[in-house]
Amino acid sequence: MVRPFRRSGYRWLAATLALSTFGNGVWSIALVWEVIRIGGGPTALSVVAGAAAVGLVACSLLGGVVADRVPQRLILLVVGVVQTGAAGGAALLSALDVTRVWHLVAVSTLVGVGSAFFYPAYSAWVPSLVPPADLLAVNGFEGMIRPTLRQALGPGAAGLAVGALSEGAALGIAAAATALTVLTLRAIPATAPARPDPTDGEPPAPGVAAVLADLRAGFRILVRTPWLLATLIFGCLMVLAMMGPLQVLVPFLIKERMGGGAAEHAYVMAAFGVSGALASLVTAARPLPRRYLTFMIMLWGAGCLPFVVIGTARHLWQVVAAATVLGAAFSAATVLWGTLLQRRVPAHMLGRVSSLDFFVSISLSPVSMALAGPLAEAIGLGPTFAVAGIAPVLLAGVVIVWARLPADERRHPLDG
Repeated sequence: MVRPFRRSGYRWLAATLALSTFGNGVWSIALVWEVIRIGGGPTALSVVAGAAAVGLVACSLLGGVVADRVPQRLILLVVGVVQTGAAGGAALLSALDVTRVWHLVAVSTLVGVGSAFFYPAYSAWVPSLVPPADLLAVNGFEGMIRPTLRQALGPGAAGLAVGALSEGAALGIAAAATALTVLTLRAIPATAPARPDPTDGEPPAPGVAAVLADLRAGFRILVRTPWLLATLIFGCLMVLAMMGPLQVLVPFLIKERMGGGAAEHAYVMAAFGVSGALASLVTAARPLPRRYLTFMIMLWGAGCLPFVVIGTARHLWQVVAAATVLGAAFSAATVLWGTLLQRRVPAHMLGRVSSLDFFVSISLSPVSMALAGPLAEAIGLGPTFAVAGIAPVLLAGVVIVWARLPADERRHPLDG
């Protein structure tokens, strides 16, 4: 697990990711309380949060194109400067007590756009800094720090800052964390983006006119690579089936069946996040499975079965136990997926493929959340959770057979 940290470049990149993730966690909570401070209600908060989502979705595919054409270090530096300015501006407005909702919409949009460029560039840069054998450990580390810093320590620091100081102070912490990423990035030597093999038929011309050609090339490799297409299709349908029940229906089940509230819901989500972080570390410490595609798909699919338990649960401990298994399986499979992208996707296409994966994930989560409530009202909570638990298992079996994943694994062994 610690082998990648022997390389100075990756140590600084890991610090960059940790600071950025922590800053995002602080920002997400500080922004909520800043909206409340200026008298905004649920509608205002929805508009502000929605602005970040719009910026993220609108630019995610473009972010992949840029990540494959522009030095990734430069992209991350620009993102760091922009997001520091946005968060710092929000902190200054709060300190001067002149914040308006439209100010927060503007800065939230900038933060979302920055994230759309950050993640593809980061994913495309990692293989330039560590050897293939260390990528599983790298993704395990990332799988550990994201729930730890974004969902726990970051929000906790924001809550303490708001309670002890002010909303502006919490926004300032987010800005400071992002500003530090600029310093850590400057310590990493610049690397040029990978170039395509001239025999692969990809248009080499740079510039604005090549953006659509680059996007077409990204979709082309997706369609022509069965394991990649099958996994993304499965991921789409899995997110559609599970994200709404997890995010929307679990709180209602806790309230209606167990008489619980926000604290009990926090226990469930904490179990999901902590087990995911631990499972990421365990996955990083073990060799890549020989049947890596089959194992990953079945881990995602079978890992959704605890939803059936949640749908029939009558006690909180049952929901917590199910969430623990669910979080561990989901995170472990995600670590494998990130590793496979970096090892099997051509280096000069990795930014675009990563952005396609990112785009699919963030686009269908709101759809799943929008459908979960009406479906539960139509057929009940129990049957809805049963669908979320059983459908991914059936889909996993279909995908493995349809895409002939076992044969693909035998042709492309990665356990050496």
